Amino acid sequence: MEAAARVIARRGVRGLRVEELAAEAGVSTALIYYHFKDRAGILRRTLEFISDRAERYTNEREAQAEPLDPRRELEQTLLLELQDDPVVRENSTAWGELRANAVFDPELREDLAKATLIWVQEIAELLGRVSPMSPAAGLAAAAERLTALLEGLSMRWLSGILPLAHARTLLLEAVAAELERLNRT
Repeated sequence: MEAAARVIARRGVRGLRVEELAAEAGVSTALIYYHFKDRAGILRRTLEFISDRAERYTNEREAQAEPLDPRRELEQTLLLELQDDPVVRENSTAWGELRANAVFDPELREDLAKATLIWVQEIAELLGRVSPMSPAAGLAAAAERLTALLEGLSMRWLSGILPLAHARTLLLEAVAAELERLNRT
């Protein structure tokens, strides 16, 4: 799965060739087809892999670190998606490629929708810890806006349009605006 994420991040979904994936993973093409059946299977499993990997690196905390207050935990979880780390860059690039491909692939679209819903729900839960009196619909809408903004900022950063520090500042400003909106309702 790491090899698939690397190849997709490097070549894009359209540039994904099973032979290159097999070489990157150090296995035969027959083994790739045995495990994934077809190209669609590779894409679905890669989407699962990068979603799981993102969850791991956005939830990582040092064992001896002091617990974060709810707002700081929300901010840190979102900011960890915008860090100049090879794994984060690869993950974000592959996610963007899979998201763009889902426009043309109904099967992948369904899997992407599920992964996105899980992410939105996780952010809504974090927002709920910061603003516990906010209605669930408001939390879900704020989480939807923040995750959509984060995806856009990530693509602009990865494509060199937006400096990383500015993307992170814009994200923190959006978090503040969403929390202010939630506290008014």
